[in-house]
Amino acid sequence: MKISIYSRKSIGNLLHCDFPLNTAVISFYDPDRYNTDKSYTLVDYSGKADSVLYVPLDDFQTELPEAGKIAEFVYSAKSKGLQIICQCESGQNRSAGYTAAILEHFNQAGNSIFSDDRYHPDEMVYYAVLDALEAFSDNK
Repeated sequence: MKISIYSRKSIGNLLHCDFPLNTAVISFYDPDRYNTDKSYTLVDYSGKADSVLYVPLDDFQTELPEAGKIAEFVYSAKSKGLQIICQCESGQNRSAGYTAAILEHFNQAGNSIFSDDRYHPDEMVYYAVLDALEAFSDNK
């Protein structure tokens, strides 16, 4: 399974050029900003991605209630042979955290994200998604 990490800016550029076919997107967004700033909208993947999961998460959350939904989404994308794009505002923390969790769960390769200086994976996201993926696979 191919997994890529993007920031909001870089995914915007990709949406206007060669967006990859057969793609599922997990898009983190800031719920406070979304609810208060009329100019802040969700990234529009209409006509581009095969499926999209929008996940609200601010920088100060200590839990990820949507972790189970993320696990179900990832397993669904994998069963359909879709590549996954992980996108958040900066493309360094939240998206890196769940990318590391996905890589660790399926390939025992999550450390490749933690050891890459471009990323600073959010550990709460990492552990919440990893635990949810493991629980989902146990219940299949």
